[in-house]
Amino acid sequence: MAGQRTNRSSGVARRERAALVGLIAGRARRLEAERSLEELGGLAEAAGAEVVLRVLQERPKPDPSTFLGAGKIETLAASAAETNVDIVIFDNELTPAQLRQIEEEVGRKIIDRTQLILDIFAQRARSADGKLQVELAQLKYLLPRLIGRDESLSRLAGGIGGRGPGETKLEVDRRRVRDRISHLEDRIDRLSADRATRRRQRSRAGVPVISIVGYTNAGKSTLLNALTDSEVLAEDILFATLDPTSRRLRFPRRRAAPPTDGPEAEGRRHVEAGEVVVTDTVGFIRDLPRDLVAAFRATLEELEEADLLLHVVDASDPRHQEQARAVEAVLGKLDLEGTPRLLVFNKMDKGPERARALAHREGGVAVSAATREGFPELLARCEEILWRRGRVQAPGPLPEFLRPRGG
Repeated sequence: MAGQRTNRSSGVARRERAALVGLIAGRARRLEAERSLEELGGLAEAAGAEVVLRVLQERPKPDPSTFLGAGKIETLAASAAETNVDIVIFDNELTPAQLRQIEEEVGRKIIDRTQLILDIFAQRARSADGKLQVELAQLKYLLPRLIGRDESLSRLAGGIGGRGPGETKLEVDRRRVRDRISHLEDRIDRLSADRATRRRQRSRAGVPVISIVGYTNAGKSTLLNALTDSEVLAEDILFATLDPTSRRLRFPRRRAAPPTDGPEAEGRRHVEAGEVVVTDTVGFIRDLPRDLVAAFRATLEELEEADLLLHVVDASDPRHQEQARAVEAVLGKLDLEGTPRLLVFNKMDKGPERARALAHREGGVAVSAATREGFPELLARCEEILWRRGRVQAPGPLPEFLRPRGG
């Protein structure tokens, strides 16, 4: 079972016991480091671990060999042994050399934040597309870590950090890993072409597309369910949704379809004006692994055809602004700066005044996906963007709320 080990004496499965390790380096503030470690704890729990130890080390910069320094590594090893830790998770990406050295010093399985996120995606992938993309990201991450290791990938087999669609292939050598990567990239390219065909068909039908984006666990799937009366999986855990889901939404009243010229005009006249496709996407996160973004590009290309992005923000989270900027950074990498977006401050049931104040200040909408409060205004704003202004419009500059610090 995911994230569990079997107690040999009792035969009862138990969750892996995890230690979390963070670093306060350079100008990083302690509060930011603590919040980052808290998020890492949420990721570890989403992977199926039980967090039993937290370690924060303050130093000017990471140690090139052990990341924390010799003295702190010794302390970590002793604490891990005392608390019976199975796995140590670092809140930073470790180099292959650091990974090997720390593992030797601590005597426990060591993974970093990137590998933890990949593990969660491996658990969540349900569709064939998702499994292919996760395996590609895992292999790209693991390939440079094979150098100098006779045991190849076998070190990672089993438990958190060792799961995934490619788990049965962990004994292959570097050449075969490269061949597998090439094969997966070819298959994903074909998937991308198939998706492009479906998008063109949808575009010819004249149905506008609204894509829901946001930080993981911001309430995107709950919003999709509430808007479209659907039953998509929605859980209060990080990365509950991995595979994209699309549903139809019909606005309260019919309206004239937008004027269209050209050979597609006849087809558009038969569209039920006021009907749109709403797509839920995988949640984003701070420092989303590069290989994961690249591997999931075939899925994220769905966002390129969106007429409107609903950027869902968890208004109840004290880190909401940092999270919103992290989402905007990923959208920038996908060249989506030109797509109109609407800020949706969700979870107003946990703090109505706060959500309304944020929405007023940032030009967004305050809603509760759980209670459907604020939905009339949300639908009205979507209508205004999609029909009253026309489906193609030049977006204005990003609000200050979403701009990178110093930008």
